[in-house]
Amino acid sequence: MDFGLTNRTAFVAGASKGLGRAAARELAQEGCRVALCSRDEDRIASAADAIRDKTGAEVLPLVCDVTDADQVESAIAQTVNTFGGLHVLVTNAGGPPSGAATELDPADYRDAVERNLMSTISLCDAALPHLRTAADEDDHARIIMVTSVSAKQPIPTLALSNTARAGVQGYAKSLAEDVGPTGITVNTVLPGYTRTQRLEELAEDIQDETGQSRAEIEAGWADDNALPRIGEPDEFAATVAFLASARAGYVTGVALPVDGGRSKHVL
Repeated sequence: MDFGLTNRTAFVAGASKGLGRAAARELAQEGCRVALCSRDEDRIASAADAIRDKTGAEVLPLVCDVTDADQVESAIAQTVNTFGGLHVLVTNAGGPPSGAATELDPADYRDAVERNLMSTISLCDAALPHLRTAADEDDHARIIMVTSVSAKQPIPTLALSNTARAGVQGYAKSLAEDVGPTGITVNTVLPGYTRTQRLEELAEDIQDETGQSRAEIEAGWADDNALPRIGEPDEFAATVAFLASARAGYVTGVALPVDGGRSKHVL
């Protein structure tokens, strides 16, 4: 299937590792020029080299803390100056620390909202003028927000994620309505338990707290899914690529779980 992404430009946040890096690699494989950012200069340069070597795509590594609106503005501007425009924005940031609601204080919640909700808003705010131009010129402008299945089905040990990610869902729905008339689509992708470094860190936290083995923890996660296994980053990335594609031009305002059937809600 031709996704119509050849010679489009995508910006992927939080792309030095994990789901962000997988999404950037998939978009590059589909023909995008890709800008990717992280706070760590060495890691983002290494990720860019690996993606460039694997796909042959034009890749621009950028150092950017997505909680800093000025840095976000600069990173988006560098992307547009380098590639001549912007067609696809993928917002993404690392998940906040684990913990039950009663174990956390207001400062923890503020940090989580800054990291996961306010960073999303800053990225969209900086990108929207360029996405409007792309929509006017060739009717291809996409915003894809990486959230978590916890936004639809809260996870008891992830109170910060449950709270901040739900805020992203509300913002996405509001933004989709506001920018729909311009031709920009806005969707969220909700990963379940997927084999990334973040999952390793969650498993370590649970192991320290309960004494369970890693195999027992992963089996417990998998057993809650309709597909009884852990997801792979490439499976998540393929969903991002479809939502970024020309084929997805009539899909907007959707919260799409990629969780192996973990979430049990009807709607």
